[in-house]
Amino acid sequence: MFTINKKAKNLSMALMAIGLIAIIYGFTTNAHGAWPALLFNTYFYLGIAVFAVFFVALQYVAEAGWSIVLKRVPEAIMSALPIFSVIMFFIMLAAIMHWNHIYHWLHEGIMDPENAHYDAIIAGKEPFLNATFFIIRTVIYLLIWNYFAKKLRKLSLLEDEYGGTSYHSAGVKTSAWFMVFFAVTSAVASWDWIMSIDTHWFSTLFGWYIFSEWAAIGFTTILLFTLYLQRQGYLQDVNENHIHDLGKWVFAFSLVWTYMWFSQFMLIWYSNIPEEVTYYMARIEVSNYRFLFWFSMIINFIVPLVLLMSRDAKRHNGRLILVSIVILLGHWLNSYLLVAPGTLNTHGHIGFTEVGIGLGFAGLLIYLTLNALTKAPLEARNHPFLDESKHLHT
Repeated sequence: MFTINKKAKNLSMALMAIGLIAIIYGFTTNAHGAWPALLFNTYFYLGIAVFAVFFVALQYVAEAGWSIVLKRVPEAIMSALPIFSVIMFFIMLAAIMHWNHIYHWLHEGIMDPENAHYDAIIAGKEPFLNATFFIIRTVIYLLIWNYFAKKLRKLSLLEDEYGGTSYHSAGVKTSAWFMVFFAVTSAVASWDWIMSIDTHWFSTLFGWYIFSEWAAIGFTTILLFTLYLQRQGYLQDVNENHIHDLGKWVFAFSLVWTYMWFSQFMLIWYSNIPEEVTYYMARIEVSNYRFLFWFSMIINFIVPLVLLMSRDAKRHNGRLILVSIVILLGHWLNSYLLVAPGTLNTHGHIGFTEVGIGLGFAGLLIYLTLNALTKAPLEARNHPFLDESKHLHT
């Protein structure tokens, strides 16, 4: 059984303390800026947690054997999903209660033709963008994701206890249903929570763009926790081939994200349609965001491309850790750029509140994941593909 290292526990507690201080500081000094900081950090860490559910489900529906020896890692990361779901629900509830002003389309009178603040474009989206339907959708996304996370974890533990193939078969069916719901809910959630901040703007690629980001940071987080457990003397059956496969996924989705980023940017910028191109003008022409806009894209693309291209690089733990940290930092910056320009306009900046909340949530994710790892054996003992996974060779 896994036990939490005292140093890791103290680190996670220290980070959570920083996060709590940052939240108090942010909401007492500049609440208008603290809400977007809370939103983009929640989006980032919620994405990691829900992608862990996707990862587990993907292994079931693909009948994959390679990942079974590290299956407990994404299952443990899933344990953070309820906490980040509650925080996201609170932010959305606060938005419709007008405790924050993240979403312009929720402003009073904006859909009323008799009001001075009336906006015809936003009013045309009222059947979808209205407070009641908005909060109902948020509840549906979060409940569905958490239900499937709990169900898959339960089936995994029952398989440990009783063996046989019935629990594995149930896991395959459950995962297939999750894939169907996640394909829809992940895209629509991205429209609601992120794209609707810039209400006039829309992108048909946006759902894929967000998924590719969640995949990149999700695979990276699974890789980092796996490498940590190995260094602590656990997961003895995980060999360089498993690490290589995780490295390939990190590399692949870094390129997929770059493809989505460029496709979305190039098509919109080239077509130069006013209601679309303003989204990028707010990020390129405003000095607060210009450097971060290009910097985040470059490091999220160039660093994995250069440092993880070769086969040997994906088997070098030190290099994988370095690239993983850069990827997480790069996508954290990109998450900030998804939210800040549309909520803070030219007044956005990365300060103690943004960084502190990010560090606090990192500590929360670390603590919840490590704590979940103590609740069950690190080996999925009766999985039908366990022996295949132990003898993986690529």
